[in-house]
Amino acid sequence: MSRHADARPPATDDDLDWCHDAVQGVSRTFALTVDVLDEPMSSYICIGYLLCRVADTVEDSSSISPDEQAHLLRLYDSALDPDDDTDIDEFVTAVEPHLPPEDERSDDWMVVANADRVFRTFAALPDDVREAVTPPVRELVSGMAMFVERHSGTGGLRIQSREELEEYCYYAAGTVGNLITNLVTRGNVDRERSSRLYDTAEEFGLLLQLVNIAKDVHDDYTAENNVYLPAEWLDEEGVPQDEVVDPQNLSKTASVVYRTATHAKSFVDDAQTYLETVPLRDGNTLEAWAIPFLLAVGTLRELLANPEHAVTGEGVKVSRQEVFAVVTAMNDASSESLAEMRHAIARQPFHRAATNAD
Repeated sequence: MSRHADARPPATDDDLDWCHDAVQGVSRTFALTVDVLDEPMSSYICIGYLLCRVADTVEDSSSISPDEQAHLLRLYDSALDPDDDTDIDEFVTAVEPHLPPEDERSDDWMVVANADRVFRTFAALPDDVREAVTPPVRELVSGMAMFVERHSGTGGLRIQSREELEEYCYYAAGTVGNLITNLVTRGNVDRERSSRLYDTAEEFGLLLQLVNIAKDVHDDYTAENNVYLPAEWLDEEGVPQDEVVDPQNLSKTASVVYRTATHAKSFVDDAQTYLETVPLRDGNTLEAWAIPFLLAVGTLRELLANPEHAVTGEGVKVSRQEVFAVVTAMNDASSESLAEMRHAIARQPFHRAATNAD
């Protein structure tokens, strides 16, 4: 549970507790973020993330036809629109036939099934918070609907170019960067600082999303029928997108994973600038955003060393020991120490770096 629960925003305790518990199940990384935020920002981010997760789960589903996915996403967007009469109950009713049986639902689908509960909790937040969160969430939802419609003929997403990859990453994660920035710039933030934040917020999101795309190639294709590695990059290696995880193409696909990870690395500097600039107010904390940033740097290190692991399904991730070391170090860290930690993690697992330094 996040710190300073007595500073939580107004909402029913049961609903807010449920939202905090739900985040723990749907994303280990985001759960870490919510846990190291103070209130009320912890709850603002928790609820904003769950609003996005509902759309993300629908968009990722391989059991819902593209036309129906787009319809559900458009309906969800209408429910988010404060000027539209569409009620969230209409979305819940429309998505119900597509829910797995209750005893077989993943944590993600439990959030979709309880979208009305998330909305009810969101509605209890202050007006300025809802005004900060709603536009980027709606942009994410409408962008996902657009991509589903664009690729409806292939039964799953098939990204064609670097430009389309970045466009997708913007809707999936750059919007979340803007959501965070909207929240932390409410009130008196000087124009230069605000401008620097908005100039780098999307890059912060792009870094995290590109790392996920590079490391999850196998699961994205086998579980969701999505290929985010650009067709133009795979074509250069002679790999059709529908053969992206075939063993015979392992080395060639791995080279595209390496290329994608290298492209992600180009956003690290801007992401660091964002973290060094972000205001620490309303319960916002540096470690909440520095932890996913530093873990992304560690994941990039592993991807660049073993890109083939993203293709075989063996998995690319940092160890629990490194996660613990990063989280522990960030308890006493400042923005001035980010660059040093980033470069240490880029070289070797952080817990080993700390041991070697001793």
